[in-house]
Amino acid sequence: MRRSTSLIRQVRTFSTAPKVTITKSTPRLDALRAKLLDDASDIHDFAKNDIINGNDIDITANGHDSMTGTIVRRKAPPRPAKILPKPSWIKAQPATSDNYLSLRSTVRELGLATVCEEAKCPNIGECWGGKHENGEKSAATATIMIMGDTCTRGCSFCAVKTSRKPGPLDPEEPEKVAEAITKWGLDYVVLTSVDRDDLEDQGSNHFREVVMKLKAKSRQSRDPDKQILVEALTPDFRGDLSLVENVATSGLDVYAHNIETVERLQKRVRDRRAGYAQTLSVLEHAKKVNDLVLTKTSIMLGLGENDEDIRKTLQDLRNIDVDVVTFGQYLQPSKRHLPVKEYVTPEKYQEWQEEAEGMGFKYVASGPLVRSSYKAGEFFLKNLIQERERARVAV
Repeated sequence: MRRSTSLIRQVRTFSTAPKVTITKSTPRLDALRAKLLDDASDIHDFAKNDIINGNDIDITANGHDSMTGTIVRRKAPPRPAKILPKPSWIKAQPATSDNYLSLRSTVRELGLATVCEEAKCPNIGECWGGKHENGEKSAATATIMIMGDTCTRGCSFCAVKTSRKPGPLDPEEPEKVAEAITKWGLDYVVLTSVDRDDLEDQGSNHFREVVMKLKAKSRQSRDPDKQILVEALTPDFRGDLSLVENVATSGLDVYAHNIETVERLQKRVRDRRAGYAQTLSVLEHAKKVNDLVLTKTSIMLGLGENDEDIRKTLQDLRNIDVDVVTFGQYLQPSKRHLPVKEYVTPEKYQEWQEEAEGMGFKYVASGPLVRSSYKAGEFFLKNLIQERERARVAV
């Protein structure tokens, strides 16, 4: 009896009647059913008579060559190209000069980071080399990236590494940066930084200390009329204007903060913690607390903006008295970043330069390979800063 019970427990019964689900018929569904009934093809029809390496072969239902019996592997169809080919005018100067090699060596020795390298800037050869394409000598310009090489934000256009919790700040960095700049003998330096949303003051005090240390060392080692000029390309400090003021009053000459793109594309291009109105407030406040400082911003083109978008952005910048604006082509750093929508022609960049100058900007740099710090040491900009300094001393 115990054995019979065990056998009974092993019996599994299944209903032979399938469960029927009734779907309400519609004209569109009826038409699709009729089309499927008329089509007598099956999956095997699509596997037959493939051409591989120029030979017409017959593939069986299990994926074998009917003649040889070997397994036939077929490649997936090629994906459509997502990256636009670069036009002929996107051509950077090679990074091979002695001045470039000297700057790079010092960067390595002191363990510094530069946005020129971290963001894969195409102009590193020209800016570090201190020469233009026509061979004329210009001020060598380097952009030092302080507070580490890892950002707490993830903008869709940027190649800099990201992390929610980057490493701690280097307390010796202000001294290292001042030493490097003095050793290089640069006329003009741009200090920028990653965003540090993980820090209580978002790195504002560290930024201020770097500027002050650099200016102090310049006063000690240089003639009064050959002082180094400092541009600070800052984060937005999440719109905390007290932190903006902390950097703006550190002794810098140019306060830069990039608006990056037009208002309509902000959310797609920038990290959600950044914003169009927030950037305008940063630039406006910097000039409010330091009326001798030049304010500067940069706009990338080729992300899907139109002329009206750009004109509105330029007008918004002039309304808060921004002095300097640059235009440059967005270049996709990798397949993971936003694709280029358009390569803007050099002629169009010239048009934007003329229009921006006509609106009252004191200095405009516009071209396919222009970046926010590109030609920051331009003769005109240096003279403008020095004139303001002389006016301040006279008062």
